[in-house]
Amino acid sequence: MWLVPGLRVKRWLLVCWLGLLLFTAGSILLVEMLFGSLSQLWRILSPVQAGLLAFLAMGGGIWTIMQGMRGWSQVIYQLGGPRDRRQMVEVLYERHQLQRGLKIVAIGGGTGLSSLLRGLKHYSSNLVAVVTVSDDGGSSGRLSKELGVLPPGDVRNCLVALADDESLLGALFNHRFVEGGLEGHSFGNLFLAAMTEVAGDFELAVELSSQILATRGRVLPATLTSTVLCARYVDGSVVQGESQIPFKRQPIEKVYLEPGGCVPPDRVLAEIAEADAIVLGPGSLYTSVLPNLLVEGMVDAVLRSNAPKIYACNVMTQPGETDNFSAGDHLDVLLRHAGGPLVDYALVNLAFPASRLAAKYKAEGADPVLADLARIEKMGIEPIGANLISETELVRHDSDRLARAIIDLIARHRSKEVEPGRAGLEFRRLRAVK
Repeated sequence: MWLVPGLRVKRWLLVCWLGLLLFTAGSILLVEMLFGSLSQLWRILSPVQAGLLAFLAMGGGIWTIMQGMRGWSQVIYQLGGPRDRRQMVEVLYERHQLQRGLKIVAIGGGTGLSSLLRGLKHYSSNLVAVVTVSDDGGSSGRLSKELGVLPPGDVRNCLVALADDESLLGALFNHRFVEGGLEGHSFGNLFLAAMTEVAGDFELAVELSSQILATRGRVLPATLTSTVLCARYVDGSVVQGESQIPFKRQPIEKVYLEPGGCVPPDRVLAEIAEADAIVLGPGSLYTSVLPNLLVEGMVDAVLRSNAPKIYACNVMTQPGETDNFSAGDHLDVLLRHAGGPLVDYALVNLAFPASRLAAKYKAEGADPVLADLARIEKMGIEPIGANLISETELVRHDSDRLARAIIDLIARHRSKEVEPGRAGLEFRRLRAVK
């Protein structure tokens, strides 16, 4: 398995071998010069020239060997990691396969997006999370107001979800202080705020944090402009601030950003253009998914892409946002804010939570999202129904089930674009990584 192309191990071993040859040639020349028995090959050189050439060859050989060993050790450390107990060749092969995985751009925010990424990272490391940065509540809102940084909360969640090892660093980044001047702040939010001041740029701070966490993918803010999410309700009233929107408890007519005209980073547009698939959601419809699409140029970038576009619908309604919403209602709002057809597929949960959990959510004003598949089909969107929920003390998307459903959907979509004889091969290839 060590001979599999692309693992980047053989190239560095070859560099070491070339360095050894160079060092050996210099050593032989030096010995011949010292003992006065230069072979016919070297007699065209004076003793000084021969000595200089010998030392240069030996020095160059040592330097080449060191570079080869450095490159080899970096590959082993970066791809294998010191915490994985499997055989190193197996780890390297898995990383190699992940690096060849689909480029999936996931657009959203909140716990829904991080749950999706946590599942997808087992199929590809070419993941890009485009995250809303309009959160004004809790630790994120306080840091944004006090330090002028973009709200880091959703970005932090996605970084942790994509981390190669979530156990220690994930727990550290999610650690929330419970007393003192830092009460309510999470370490990860403080870290991103500090990194922004050090790097001088929020986008660069996120990239550096990705390197520290060894994430399987990239996290990008939807915009680098500080914005406020506003909601206008059917009664004509307006509420400013993402955290305040659910408390009005009135049907929402539309949401918008203030100030208007904010644009996405160039890197976001480039990643969308190169995507093999684009996933919207899951996450709060009005406060996690739509804010990304309100950034100027984002909808056009998604529409220009030839990649399949998938909307992952929430499994439960959200009080104050999507009361009594079906899956079709979610899509209707999404398309209305986008200004037209935006997605090709809608991934909808068909399973019902256990009665005790359903009763618990009912008491809080939330219900399972109705899977009105016929209505979705009439909207020109192909509905895909599946059991997507995970039940603990909360009803939410199961990361593995959701990721598997998306990979299966992408495989099926791509199989339509290849000759019939290769359709099954394409399907198996995309699912073979995990």
